[in-house]
Amino acid sequence: MELLALIAQQPTELIDQKEIIHGIDSVWVALCGAIIFLMEGGFALLEAGFVRAKNAMSIIAKVMIDIIFGGIAFYIIGFGIAYGKSNGWFALDFGITTDDLGLGLTVSNKLFWFIQLGFAIASISIVSGAVAERMKLWSYALFVFIFCAVMYPVAAHWVWNPDGWLALRGFNDFAGSSAVHAMGGFAALAAAIVLGPRLGKYTKTGKSNPIPGHNLPLAAVGAFILWFGWFGFNPGSTLSAVGNWELIGTVVVNTFLASAAGGLSTMVYTYFKYGQIDITMAINGVLAGLVAITAGCNVVDSNSAIIIGLIAGVLVDLAVIFFDKIKIDDPVGAIAVHGINGLFGTIAVGFFATENGLFFGGGTSLLVTQTIGVIAIGSLSFIVTYLLMVILKKTIGIRVSRREENAGIDAVSFGVEAYTTFE
Repeated sequence: MELLALIAQQPTELIDQKEIIHGIDSVWVALCGAIIFLMEGGFALLEAGFVRAKNAMSIIAKVMIDIIFGGIAFYIIGFGIAYGKSNGWFALDFGITTDDLGLGLTVSNKLFWFIQLGFAIASISIVSGAVAERMKLWSYALFVFIFCAVMYPVAAHWVWNPDGWLALRGFNDFAGSSAVHAMGGFAALAAAIVLGPRLGKYTKTGKSNPIPGHNLPLAAVGAFILWFGWFGFNPGSTLSAVGNWELIGTVVVNTFLASAAGGLSTMVYTYFKYGQIDITMAINGVLAGLVAITAGCNVVDSNSAIIIGLIAGVLVDLAVIFFDKIKIDDPVGAIAVHGINGLFGTIAVGFFATENGLFFGGGTSLLVTQTIGVIAIGSLSFIVTYLLMVILKKTIGIRVSRREENAGIDAVSFGVEAYTTFE
């Protein structure tokens, strides 16, 4: 604000205040967009560390496909469906227009597209972990294109297009617990069901065989990169810096507190449950806290952010165990982290929002809206993904051969190995 006051004192013929505001906001959005893009490196390292060495490069290839195929799809088709002229459910515009999108942007539509690209490819990258070690590359690429061209944009339209039906209801999903994380998490659930578990994951009697990741330090580095990236993901959703200094501070603090609380509760819970801290679950506990706070980081207070994180850190462990018991194989815990905690975090807004939240005297109206919204998005994601996966399975196939799965996708499909030993 001091900068704006200084600008106001200058001769108008020397400085255009509007241009200064546009410049500051453009730098802010570009920087946050770049940080969000870096999260793909976090996804790649986290997921590579959580799978076996023989499939490490294949998961990195899938994350690259998320960016390449997903990015092109979101440019050609997806962005227009999300932010074009609305009929309440979707739009049929294509490409990046210069029209006013009705969002009050102080940055160009092209720059807005760039930061939204990060959200789209983050959502599909959730799926890559759940289908790791067994899905065909080109089948996955086709699904990525459809997801980023149509599926994710429809959810984004409902939530963030000013004329989307959820936006008009007052649905609060500030940075995407529903539109990004529940969307990706429930798509991951459907894909894992149709694809089936990895060979050897479950015995004939139904017992689960642990298949440990090959490099937990690598996974931890990936988690730290994702953690860092969230400080672009959530604060960047302000879409401007000028005039939002208080909101940005609130979002940053809430994001950190929920993530730390998520890791803390997972550590304590696993220690008392198993007799020792499960560090892999602690990693997912931090991520669960981040996912859960993403919807309401702009409308809850700091104490509520901690409570949300504490719940998420326990919920993720319970969800991982539940899905394993019903024989849904998710090598990285993507469904539990993103799907279940995206669901929880969205509904939590209805309880903890300082205005209109149930625990703050606001009644049940917001809670009902939040619940309707996340169920609609989760259902859209699950049903469409399930149908697409069944169609792909019956046509071009979705699963690698038994030989390829046993030998490792890296060696058979790429002719390389993640690690080379020299004798």
